[in-house]
Amino acid sequence: MSAAAERILPAVVVGVDTPIGLTVVRDLGQAGVPVVGIGRSATALGLSSRFVTRPLVRARDAEAFIEQLVQLGAELGPACLFAVSESDITLLNRHRERLAGFTIMFADQARMDSVLNKDQTYAAAARVGIRTPRTGQPASLAEVRQLGAELRFPVVLKWANPHEVAARLGAAGLALDKTHYCHSARELLDYLAPYERAGVYPLVQEYCAGYGLGQFVLMKDGQPQYTFQHRRVHEWPPEGGFSSMCESLPPGAHAEQMAKSVALLRELRWEGIAMVEYRHDPATGESALMEVNGRFWGSLPLAWHAGARFPSMMHTLWGRRQPITAPAYRSGVRCRYMLPETKRLLRILFAQHKIADKNLRFRRLPELLGYLGGFVRPRSRYYVFSLLDARPFFSDVGQMLKKAAGAVGARLPLARRGAPASTK
Repeated sequence: MSAAAERILPAVVVGVDTPIGLTVVRDLGQAGVPVVGIGRSATALGLSSRFVTRPLVRARDAEAFIEQLVQLGAELGPACLFAVSESDITLLNRHRERLAGFTIMFADQARMDSVLNKDQTYAAAARVGIRTPRTGQPASLAEVRQLGAELRFPVVLKWANPHEVAARLGAAGLALDKTHYCHSARELLDYLAPYERAGVYPLVQEYCAGYGLGQFVLMKDGQPQYTFQHRRVHEWPPEGGFSSMCESLPPGAHAEQMAKSVALLRELRWEGIAMVEYRHDPATGESALMEVNGRFWGSLPLAWHAGARFPSMMHTLWGRRQPITAPAYRSGVRCRYMLPETKRLLRILFAQHKIADKNLRFRRLPELLGYLGGFVRPRSRYYVFSLLDARPFFSDVGQMLKKAAGAVGARLPLARRGAPASTK
C-alpha cells in the first residue's frame, strides 16, 4: 500500500469550546486522527486536550473565519470538517462551495431546517406513527386565549425554530427563553402578552410526564449504522432542560421506539448523526417526541465513555470510506456535568420554590447523598474530567477560579484596590 493510501485524513473541529467539542476531539484523536481544533479563544476547553495536534483561535469576523478555513484547507489538503453548534453549521452551510475541499461531516441546510422546524419534524413523526404532545402555534393573543381554554395544564412554551425569531425578539426587547412553563390559562396569557409587539409566539405544548429518553442514530444511505440510547437521570433546571447526569441504556431497551426513530430519520431523509429525544413515561410505557437534534448532542461525553464512538465512526464512513466494525457500548455508565449538576443540587436543597414544574417533589437528604455517592460509583464518568486526558479539566478549573477572583475583585471597595484615601 502506498504512503498516500495509508494517510489518515486529518479532521478540523470547529467549536472546541464546550464538552461536546472536547469529546469530538478526544474521540478522533484516540482513533489516531490528526485533529486541528478551532476555539473562540486560546483558553477554549478543547484546545488544551492532548489529542489536539494543532490548536487554532477562530477569526472573529464571519468572513475572516471562512477565509481562515479556506486557507487551512489549502494547506492541509483533503481533510474532514466537523462543526458542533447549530449556528456554526448554518454559517458553514452558507459557504459549502468555498469549503468544497473538505469532506463535510454535518448535514446540509435543507436537512437541518427539517429538524430545526418542529412543525416539519412533528408532521414527519405523525406519518410514521410517533406520538407527539398536543401542540398549538398561536398567531395572536385571541388564539392564545383559545389554547388556554382547550389545553391541559401545565404547558411548556418552546420555539419552532429559535434561530428564525431571535433577531425579531431582540428588536422588540424580548428575551429568547428556550423553554418556559405556565400552569394556568391566566399565567399563559400574561406571559405571552408582551410578544404581541413582536408579532410572533412560541409553540404551546402540553406537558409530558416522565424522564428524557435520547436515542442516537448514525444514518448512511438510509440505513442505521450504529445506535445508542440513554436516559436523563438529572436535568438542569430540575424541571427539564439539558442533562446534568445521564445513563447509558442497554441496546435492547426501547427496541420498538428505536425502530420508530429510525423510521422518522428515513422519513426526513437524514444522513449522518442525529438525536431523537422523547419524554418517556414509565407509568404508561408511552414515549412522546420532543425534538430531533441534527448535530452532536450535549451528552456526547456519555456515549464516548460508554464506547459509542460517533465522531470516529463518521470519520471512518465518510473520511476513510470504509465500513465500521464498532463494538457494542457499555450500559449502566453514568456521566455527570458537574457545574449544572451542582447548581441542580443547590436549587433542590435551598430553593425548591424556584422549580417551575410544581408537580415535581424532591427529598433533600437522598439527593445530597446521591450527589456525594456518585464520586465513588464505579461506573461514574464526567463531561470534562478524564484520566486519559486530564489537562482540559485543570485548565477549566483554573479559568473558573480566575473568573471568580475577578468577580470578587470587582466588588471590593474602591479604597481596597488602591484608590486615594479620603482627606476628611
